[in-house]
Amino acid sequence: MGYVIFILGLIGSLYGLYGMFRKAGVDAWKGLIPYYNTWIMVNLMGKKKVWFWLQFIPVVGQFITISLTIEFVKHFGRYTLIEHALVVFVPFLYLPYVGFSKNIHYIGPEKVKLYKKSVVREWIDAAVFAIVAATIIRTFVFEAYVIPTPSMEKTLLVNDFLFVSKFSYGPRIPETPLSFPFVHNTMPVTDGKSYLEWVHWPYYRVFPRPVERGDVVVFNFPVGDTVIDLPNYQSIRTYYSAVRDLGRNTILNDPDSYPLITRPVDKQENFIKRCTGIAGDTLSVRHGHVFINSVDQGLPPESEMYYHVATNGKPIPDDFIEQDLRIDLESDTAAGNTNGGNYNYEGNGSYFINLTPSMVDDVKHLPMVTSVVLDERINDSTDLFPYDRAHCRWYRDNYGPVWIPAKGATITLTPANIALYYRVISVYEHNDLEVKNGQITINGKATDTYTFKMNYYWMMGDNRHNSLDSRYWGFVPEDHVVGRASMIWMSYGPGGLRWKRIMRMIH
Repeated sequence: MGYVIFILGLIGSLYGLYGMFRKAGVDAWKGLIPYYNTWIMVNLMGKKKVWFWLQFIPVVGQFITISLTIEFVKHFGRYTLIEHALVVFVPFLYLPYVGFSKNIHYIGPEKVKLYKKSVVREWIDAAVFAIVAATIIRTFVFEAYVIPTPSMEKTLLVNDFLFVSKFSYGPRIPETPLSFPFVHNTMPVTDGKSYLEWVHWPYYRVFPRPVERGDVVVFNFPVGDTVIDLPNYQSIRTYYSAVRDLGRNTILNDPDSYPLITRPVDKQENFIKRCTGIAGDTLSVRHGHVFINSVDQGLPPESEMYYHVATNGKPIPDDFIEQDLRIDLESDTAAGNTNGGNYNYEGNGSYFINLTPSMVDDVKHLPMVTSVVLDERINDSTDLFPYDRAHCRWYRDNYGPVWIPAKGATITLTPANIALYYRVISVYEHNDLEVKNGQITINGKATDTYTFKMNYYWMMGDNRHNSLDSRYWGFVPEDHVVGRASMIWMSYGPGGLRWKRIMRMIH
């Protein structure tokens, strides 16, 4: 449907230029040839030829073409903001009107030069230009992002402000282009949707490049296509988690208690994690370490995991905890909770502390410490992806192995792996998948194989024991990837600005 609308709109716009060229005394057929018609327009308006060539810049060039068309309608005496807005939003209707209306005539560049804008119009045009320019930059070049949770500590801290590069993996064309500027998915004050789904464009990326293993990536939350619109749900407790706990009918039959919202891919919540596995990798986690194709990848230098620390009865000094371990004893307590607590003293020389690899070595060298052991819990496995305890009896720190889908790769589907790839096949790649009595049916045909259409990635937080990541909801499709986190441009915490983190590159 989107392609049909695009083609009809293009035909209408070209038809309008056909009439406008005829009025301007130019061979009308030249208005029907894309790009050649803008070459003629540039010549008619007396503009420098560079404006024609700027149209070939990816993404930005589309806006140059729109600007040239707006300038061209001025040569027909069309100066008002409303008329220029019609050129932007309904060119397929407005350009034919200009081209074939008997009351509109070509006036030429000399008369356009005599037109003077009012002060109000100058300000309006400046504001519109600023909004358009900022929107282009935010959509296709880079975007500011703030870290809301501690899932990436200590690599990234809560209230680190980042620049996210959209060019790193190729700018992604918006799937829902009709959207309020500078707002992701929810309007301020009204809390309504900030976008319209009248126009939906298919996934496309300009100059695409794959995510690399180890990149810190911002992406749209894969299981955020349906959310329960309540404060304690959204990405905190996903709709699908609630369905597993309560049952789908319980939620669907009680919309007052469980109000639902569906979102297109580019309007799903933004998440940030580290890419630990790329398409085609076989990933497993053993004792908290990620293995790719059976090779230990080590731990990121600033990653954290909870350890049980035992002493000979003497306490660990408070100044060591606050200065060396960077833990605020007043606020950063209750290790293992979902709010980012990093420290908990249970008495009798027993501690649970969230530590980086270098901190583990520092703690081991304390004279009162007798042991430092990774807190490998096995009681949190019921909500782990793919939620199939019969075939995937995995745990937080001992997980997998799992093969990550690669574009063009074909796998054999079995009862042991269908749960892993069910959502990929049915939701991300839009197939009608049914499993009944051991028989797998895809789009009405019985089969035991499937060929993937996209690349997928495995994302994990550096705060490994306090991160809602791929271990809990699965793969990240390539069309969900937003960009690479590149630099911290500002950071603040309870003590004010974190000066050492400002303008720091992200690794």
